[in-house]
Amino acid sequence: MDYDKFIALIHQEVKPALGCTEPIAVALAAARAAEELRSCGCACENVEIKVSPNILKNGMGVGIPGTGMVGLQVAAALGVVCGCSKYGLEVLHDLCPDSVSKASQMTASGKVSVALADTSEMLFVEASVSGGGHRAVAEITGSHDNIVRVTLDGSDRLAAPGKSDKSGRKGDEPAVDPDMARDITVREIYEFATTVPLEKIEFMQDSVAMNSRLSKEGLTHKYGLQVGRTLLEKDNAAVYGDTLLTYAMARTAAASDARMAGCTLPAMSNSGSGNQGVTVTMPVIAIAEKTGASHEQLMRALALAHLVAIHIKGYLGRLSALCGCVIASTGASCGIVYLRGGGYEEVCSSIKNMVGNITGMVCDGAKVGCALKVASGVACSLQSAVLALEQKCISSNDGIIEEDIEKTISNLGLIGREGMRSTDKMILDIMTCK
Repeated sequence: MDYDKFIALIHQEVKPALGCTEPIAVALAAARAAEELRSCGCACENVEIKVSPNILKNGMGVGIPGTGMVGLQVAAALGVVCGCSKYGLEVLHDLCPDSVSKASQMTASGKVSVALADTSEMLFVEASVSGGGHRAVAEITGSHDNIVRVTLDGSDRLAAPGKSDKSGRKGDEPAVDPDMARDITVREIYEFATTVPLEKIEFMQDSVAMNSRLSKEGLTHKYGLQVGRTLLEKDNAAVYGDTLLTYAMARTAAASDARMAGCTLPAMSNSGSGNQGVTVTMPVIAIAEKTGASHEQLMRALALAHLVAIHIKGYLGRLSALCGCVIASTGASCGIVYLRGGGYEEVCSSIKNMVGNITGMVCDGAKVGCALKVASGVACSLQSAVLALEQKCISSNDGIIEEDIEKTISNLGLIGREGMRSTDKMILDIMTCK
């Protein structure tokens, strides 16, 4: 097996992200355009942002880290004022009170506009900044940090013409086939996770450290709806109990609480989503903590969980009307199955149980309420794993489930990518007309 191919895919799709990735993509595009404008000695006087509907939907109500504010206008202004494109999805790493004040003034003075782009792309951001008689443009498509076009006064300014200006990829990593996420199989993922030399996946510890820290922050402080904190409060013990399920739900939801409310700690993302990265990893980490799993078991379980989520996302695309926690919690369920001694067949059963359970949960934008959906996804992930470990699997006679696991995943992708398009439009219409 070509282990390095799978490792390169993980590195491409699993990386730190500071803040919700939709406004962060806007900040990244604005930062890159502003850098180009400054290269000719001009200051930014005006910012025009154009985005696809899904970017608008996911950027309307989520907190921007360290600002106490929400919205794509703020994100764009911060990208211009303090953004650094070389940080990729951590573009606002250098944010400080002074930059927040300057960005607030910029938006208040009407210098930043946001509009829907005329595009069929699900993930699209175009930032145009002007000043001193010059204009610079940066465009992102395909993934949240994939800068595909940079121009200054109409002239191409990408470092390598024809190639994306994508941050975060190590120069010595092999190129990843853009279709690889979809073309690999669950069997190949399972083989990789269970046989790859441990030293090759030790970097999974970064997911543990980063997302555990975010979870602790959410449990310690009063962020958002405080879903995680509430689950663990003593007064609610009679309802939830001191169980593995409660602990896993609380640890995961707490990280989402903090992240959606503007916490300045980064999350280790999955497929361009910090919430998805949190939901893939924290249930697995929580179960490993409570059951005394070994370090190696946890590393392999996380590799399995991350790759299953990446694989399913390959059928859906970056953004859709289907809530990302459906995909992420399915990956987590597979990791939990592995931790509890399950094999390939049980992993497939857990995926089928998940697809037969919470398919159809809609995404109505990024917001503090996402922590509730995350908690629900975690509950389903443990339920599906327990059933799978007892050789109980939803039948292929039920709904969209098929005997073939890849066909089942394809059916889920078809529903999210094609079947829910009108749902996606209706959700956005409702959100923008409130």
